Amino acid sequence: MRLGGLTRRLSVAAVAALAVAVTGCSSTGGGGDSPAACNSPGVTPDQVKIGFVYSDSGTGSSSLSSARAGLDARIGLANQEGGVHGRRIAYEWRDDGSSATEDARATTELVRDRSVFGLVTATAFLSGSVESLAAQKIPVSGLIQPAWANYPNLFSFMYEVAPETAGRYLQLSGAKKVAFLVTGSGAFTLQAVERYKAAFGRVGLATADTISFARSTDSPAQVAQRLSGMGADALVGFSTPEDLADVLGAARAANVRIVSSLSLTGYDRNVLHQLGPSLAGVSFGVNFKPFEVGDAPIQRYRDAMTRFAPETVVPEQQFAMYAYLYTDLFLRGLELAGDCPTREAFIGGLRKVTSYDAGGLIEPVNLGTNATQPLQCNAFVRIDQTGNAFEVANRRLCADGSSS
Repeated sequence: MRLGGLTRRLSVAAVAALAVAVTGCSSTGGGGDSPAACNSPGVTPDQVKIGFVYSDSGTGSSSLSSARAGLDARIGLANQEGGVHGRRIAYEWRDDGSSATEDARATTELVRDRSVFGLVTATAFLSGSVESLAAQKIPVSGLIQPAWANYPNLFSFMYEVAPETAGRYLQLSGAKKVAFLVTGSGAFTLQAVERYKAAFGRVGLATADTISFARSTDSPAQVAQRLSGMGADALVGFSTPEDLADVLGAARAANVRIVSSLSLTGYDRNVLHQLGPSLAGVSFGVNFKPFEVGDAPIQRYRDAMTRFAPETVVPEQQFAMYAYLYTDLFLRGLELAGDCPTREAFIGGLRKVTSYDAGGLIEPVNLGTNATQPLQCNAFVRIDQTGNAFEVANRRLCADGSSS
């Protein structure tokens, strides 16, 4: 599902990953002869320096606190395996303070003053930098908005997820009429809600009003009353997990029947520890292979987090995985750029990848066309009735209603 818009904690979930290239090259890892001397920014005979920009403070920081660990894990794994074409990967990071203005400052400093080759990003505030980065043809991987599809230097495995998929999931759960809970009132979030409403209508779901909620000023009990008055029996949260927990608790106390609830953020073991019982039964769309599958690609991720980001006690965090995937995607672009990488070769090579699956962590996508083709299928997990664990509710559900 589209991880909808920006909220106080970041309710755009977004994402990225590794690829299987059409050229048939092996995955990251260089080895072989000594690297060539190159003139590209950030490239030396033994190193490639990249930049990382994320929201370490401000409104988006809570959800993104694990993102840097995901970057460290993927870079650590790449360097352990020989780097890319024999060059180790180094990075410098900057905090954009959850501000488009600060994001522009941070990206400018990294590109102009620190001469990084390109950027990995985990922020919903890249709008302050998009035009400048595109004009300079700086490769960027990370959380990308659908409106930026015409910028060839921007890469993500997912620009948008078909919201019909979420509607299908709610229908399977017995929902008839869906309300929307929003933390804050950002324009991007509200636009995303309208897309969901239109999509839900197309699959036969009725929709109710959008409810803006702030814990510091609004009453959960009043929200529960509004839900009852609307006749809503399902709730989609473009909100923080805390806000959703408050509202669902009030709804239960008022005997408001909610048959299904879906949150766009919160697929995180730390959320279980903090809010699990309050969010029991809540579902989450997952745009990568759920942690609970536990197969070889998931185990490779866990092992990398344990070895190279040991400060992260709980590897199973949504934004740690996203940053891991964004980094993985960037490394794939570096590999395709060749022994003497240029930004132009990076962009051109990565756009030719037609079956990109992040080493089995995501469903294969065509990086040449995915900017204009919403992701049609994703998984869903939910918090079990004890509130102590996630369980896979649907491993693969698609916008057309098919499931596997």
